[in-house]
Amino acid sequence: MPIGSAVSISSVIHKKILKLMGNRFEITVVSENENEALARIDEAIVEIRRIEKLLTTFDENSQTNLINRYAGVKPVKVDREMVDIIQRSKKISDITQGAFDITYGSVDKKLWNFDKNMTSLPDADLARKMVRLINYKNVIVEEKKSTVFLKEKGMRIGFGGIGKGYAAERAKFILQQRGMKSGIVNAAGDLTVWGYQPNGKEWTIGIADPDAARHPFSYLSITDMAVATSGNYEKYVMIGGKKYSHTIDPKTGLPVNGIKSVTIISPNAEIADAMATPVMIMGIKVGLDMINQIKGVSCIIIDDSNKIYTSKNITLK
Repeated sequence: MPIGSAVSISSVIHKKILKLMGNRFEITVVSENENEALARIDEAIVEIRRIEKLLTTFDENSQTNLINRYAGVKPVKVDREMVDIIQRSKKISDITQGAFDITYGSVDKKLWNFDKNMTSLPDADLARKMVRLINYKNVIVEEKKSTVFLKEKGMRIGFGGIGKGYAAERAKFILQQRGMKSGIVNAAGDLTVWGYQPNGKEWTIGIADPDAARHPFSYLSITDMAVATSGNYEKYVMIGGKKYSHTIDPKTGLPVNGIKSVTIISPNAEIADAMATPVMIMGIKVGLDMINQIKGVSCIIIDDSNKIYTSKNITLK
């Protein structure tokens, strides 16, 4: 996991670890009653599974796949929740100048195959032709009718860049509604925390070292905050002595390089999740300039030379 939570183990910390949305989820709550804590965690798991069913592209009948199936054909009626998450995604696309784009699913994965067989970058002209379908402005939402229409045939949306953060926030909301005053929802490194440890201290979160992902290079003490990391240390290729991450620039269709990892700290896990990859795509200067203009959001960047950059409002220990 890019980020792990380091907490003191005590009789009042209760935890479940399981695979959800194709990722490792770790749900932790502080409670004096073990049965109640585990029952509340189960309710949060039900909510995450509900969101997975809504957003997945692995189920032919999901609302996401229905939208994709009728791309260029007709608008699809969807739940209000789907309308809302797409509208929020489009706002993030505006803020990040298109570096975040839910229509990234439009591109054929055959263009980049991040394994040992990939020995050269894809043809730049071919990449540019394929990315013409990536354009969040062609996702037409009719709020009153609760419909979504993809203007071009072949367009596809996907929520890989925001779905885990949204699920973590929803799980936290359910746990708080059910009286859990403290805990952590960790969605494969996109995590949200609230309340305090049993000893009264804030939660201690480890920020992964890109060269040794299971060994944090720094720690943050936080409460009522969310953290997400995007990194190239788990999936990348070396071509001509240069490292290229699996993160693709939606404008060029080519992998980005220069940054090893980006960690975003924000009050909301969905925003933290959605902003981490765009900073990698935008680069250090432009990415930091953007984060410095967003109230309440902080950022840590590690470049390919292991130099650390931080936004103005952050202090590392």
